[in-house]
Amino acid sequence: MKKPENEKLVQDYDLDAEPEKVWRAVSLDEYRTKWFADAGPDSSQIVSATPGQEVSYRMRDDEPPFIESIVTFQIAPNRSGGTALRIIHEIANRQLDVGSKVSNDNGQPLMLAA
Repeated sequence: MKKPENEKLVQDYDLDAEPEKVWRAVSLDEYRTKWFADAGPDSSQIVSATPGQEVSYRMRDDEPPFIESIVTFQIAPNRSGGTALRIIHEIANRQLDVGSKVSNDNGQPLMLAA
């Protein structure tokens, strides 16, 4: 079954930390590696950034089928003086449609002579 083009995983968090501190945690290598350990994005994979507000990273699986995705961190002040953090994770290489065809589906059926 094909997934909708706009399918994303969106997670919203309200944090007690001020926005500047959260921004450093998601945008600077020395802090981000503490959050993600070895599995997180690195700064060489930045797709886009609006300082203090949003940063997007390209991530790629280390094993086949090497699925690529974009993870975006959006930061805004919340009403309590902390930070509203939104994390959006979406598949970047949409050509992968896992499960839409069976492995032995080679195309048109053949007619065999009797």
